[in-house]
Amino acid sequence: MAKGGTVYIISSLNNTTIYTGVTSDLLVRVQQHKNKTNPNSFTATYNCIKLVYYQFYETIEAAIEEEKRIKGGNRKQKEMLISRMNPE
Repeated sequence: MAKGGTVYIISSLNNTTIYTGVTSDLLVRVQQHKNKTNPNSFTATYNCIKLVYYQFYETIEAAIEEEKRIKGGNRKQKEMLISRMNPE
């Protein structure tokens, strides 16, 4: 059985910086960002710790493809995705 994946977007507390990623375990990955497990990472540097969007996929491969699509878009497109899940 294939393991699924999740595409997620996290932001800084003031929403000025956003980061798109993919994982097979969303809860663990978000906790790693919040704990700044890798202190030299982009998300640690810009304090991206707020989960603002996520979407589950049946396979990790499908999640990776969607991550690439999202990363290829502009900020406005990412903000539209976020606003559908987080209207505030």
